[in-house]
Amino acid sequence: MATERVTEHPDGSTDRVVERDSGTTYVDRGGSGVGGVIIGIAVLALVAIVAFFLLTANRNDTLRTSAVTGAASSVGHAADSVGSAANNAAGSVNPSK
Repeated sequence: MATERVTEHPDGSTDRVVERDSGTTYVDRGGSGVGGVIIGIAVLALVAIVAFFLLTANRNDTLRTSAVTGAASSVGHAADSVGSAANNAAGSVNPSK
């Protein structure tokens, strides 16, 4: 005949002990599942950190693109001004133009 008893620990884990008449004792230690919860929280935190860095990089790229576009526009306006000044200077040297 076998005797079986289950012991619950404060951390939620359980031990199942089976004692047989032959003198052999089997101990089955059940897990509490806390490890899976901790791994899940760690994975969630990792995903949040990666998302933050990707969003920050995207925002920086957008700002950099806007700055380059603004600088190119300023250079274009400066080139127009230089062209107008050159035409005015050429017109004062050669009035036929």
